[in-house]
Amino acid sequence: MKSSALLLIRHTVLALFLLFGLGGCVGAIVGTVVDVGIEVVKIPFKVGKAVYDVTKSDDDKKTDQTDTKK
Repeated sequence: MKSSALLLIRHTVLALFLLFGLGGCVGAIVGTVVDVGIEVVKIPFKVGKAVYDVTKSDDDKKTDQTDTKK
């Protein structure tokens, strides 16, 4: 009886250790996934801004050229 109780305690301690030890790993993985998700959502906005900047600079050049011709 004593050895089975000791075995149960050992398994319980091991299970608790693994549970809390893996909790940090799970937290790190979730944090990384969230960071990647945020960066993926930012991509269309960055591309849109780049396209806007390119077209705006082209419009500015055209405006400058028409102003100098007058």
